[in-house]
Amino acid sequence: MRTDYYTTAPAGGGPGRTGTPRYTVIPFEVPPPEEKKRRGSRKAPWIFAVFLVLIVALTGLTLALSWMLAQSGESGETTVESGGGNYTLIPIPTASDSAGTTDLERAPTGTGVTLTVAGLPDQVLTYQEIYDRNIAAIVSIRAYQTGGGATGTGVVMTADGYIITNYHVIQGSYQVEVVLLDDSVHQALLVGGDQTNDLAVLKIDAQDLTPAEFGDSDQLQVGDPALAIGNPLGEELRGTMTDGIISAISRDVNVDGNTMTLIQTTAALNSGNSGGALLNDRGQVVGITNMKMTSYSGSVEGLGFAIPTSTVKAIVDELIAYGHVRGYPTLGILGSTMDAQRAAANGLVEGVYVQSVTAGSDAEKQGMRSGDVITECNGQTVTSVDDINAIKEGFQAGDVLTFRVYRNGEYLDLEVRLMERYELDQ
Repeated sequence: MRTDYYTTAPAGGGPGRTGTPRYTVIPFEVPPPEEKKRRGSRKAPWIFAVFLVLIVALTGLTLALSWMLAQSGESGETTVESGGGNYTLIPIPTASDSAGTTDLERAPTGTGVTLTVAGLPDQVLTYQEIYDRNIAAIVSIRAYQTGGGATGTGVVMTADGYIITNYHVIQGSYQVEVVLLDDSVHQALLVGGDQTNDLAVLKIDAQDLTPAEFGDSDQLQVGDPALAIGNPLGEELRGTMTDGIISAISRDVNVDGNTMTLIQTTAALNSGNSGGALLNDRGQVVGITNMKMTSYSGSVEGLGFAIPTSTVKAIVDELIAYGHVRGYPTLGILGSTMDAQRAAANGLVEGVYVQSVTAGSDAEKQGMRSGDVITECNGQTVTSVDDINAIKEGFQAGDVLTFRVYRNGEYLDLEVRLMERYELDQ
């Protein structure tokens, strides 16, 4: 599976894939081969000295990058901890940074279709039975973007062509195709997508598809068998099944400033698995696979994650009904803590340092900009993104928050209206 920490590689490898990936992929680190010593070589001391210099430089760069990652966070969500420690959580395929706006033709909403979640059957199936029962419900997703593209996996929800996948698979795309088990290719329309929960619903013009049976993720227990079916590394290995166990439930993980409550599994996941199925031993889909944990200082194995069906049903039903998910107010700013040490070093004050402001947000319209330091929100002193989140929690989209901002040696007072996050996600 977003070699070493400094090397990024496109994931998924969709048709015409070029450009910079939206999510970096961090392959496993491979130790360099040992060099044979040359007896009596006069160059050895010089080579050793150069080697030491390189090691010191790389160590400094690693520490600097780690510090930068640890500082980032999104106001209106939660701080980005980059997984904390020496690891990071990454969505498992990528989309191009140059993709821009998601511009897919939309399918009708409000059709009354909902996701059915079945009870737990008594019969435990063999792995072969589980695979045979589900393989026709696993599809390939081809997402075409300006300057590149991405590939991922999807799960057939209904016989008439509703498909569930991850939002980050299709984000920034102007065209999406769904490839069925029989190799037929279908143009997909976007029913709706939600970046916060990383889910999207597509619709293709097809009949008599084989839908997956969705089970209740709330019935899962740690230690239960778990299987994943998807398309690791793209379509060449599509329909791959891996096995493991449920290693944790209700695991809170943080990616790009957004905390998600996910299922953790040891079933192997790789780029291209995003949007695929996590299954129980009854052959039911209990999660949509969406990310794995990787390390930039050592190997990490068996740490994959999936969105539980308890979340999937709530979000998918909302997307089919309205095309978006309501009730996620956001400020549209990316910020990080400006503590006393950082403030003194940069000639600033303590508070929340504004790293960027989302285009189209009310924060942008009211004049908030990168480089500002937020010192107060609604009259309360704030020193972290979490402080702003705690204040924001009691408000809804349309409500106005007041901010005191430090800029160029002066304090400014700004009033910013909270917006629905879907208004800024597109």
